[in-house]
Amino acid sequence: MTLPSATVRPVRRADLAAVAGIYEHYVLHSVATFDETPRPAEEWEAKLDELAVRGLPFLVAEEAGQVLGFAYAGPWRPKPAYRHTVEDTVYLAPDATGRGLGGALLAEVIDACARAGFRRMIAVIADTGSDASAALHRRFGFTDAGRLTAVGHKHGRWIDTLLLQRSLSDGSATGSTTRPAGPDGTPED
Repeated sequence: MTLPSATVRPVRRADLAAVAGIYEHYVLHSVATFDETPRPAEEWEAKLDELAVRGLPFLVAEEAGQVLGFAYAGPWRPKPAYRHTVEDTVYLAPDATGRGLGGALLAEVIDACARAGFRRMIAVIADTGSDASAALHRRFGFTDAGRLTAVGHKHGRWIDTLLLQRSLSDGSATGSTTRPAGPDGTPED
């Protein structure tokens, strides 16, 4: 997918340092992730390999050779009966927000997972005080599934998580609809 000046494409090993840098910002300066120490490059390489083996997407948004954000889908839970459900992850460089990159990344992740035959996607969103992530997911048809209160503690505060979910397909790899949802929850034309 190409945005006015950015491209969404599969991640390359050469991108992983930029991915790690983006994620490090959120680890150190926010509660958007419950990680408390940045992930070393080896962990990002292992993540890339794990997702590739499972046929799951790991994407970046790139502009003029610079990685501005990343997104991937991973297994929702490790037990076998959850194998048809995935969880999405989307992060943007702090100076790349508000340009539609999060939506472009999420749309591509949803499409890739639907094409692969996954049935449901879950979003686990930390209550950071901003509704941006939840609003993004709702635009793409995610609906509220619940709230877990005070389940994380980071930077001296207790944090809730919001759970959202959306249908991807019937599990038969028949395609998807990733257009943002209208007021009634159906995809917009």
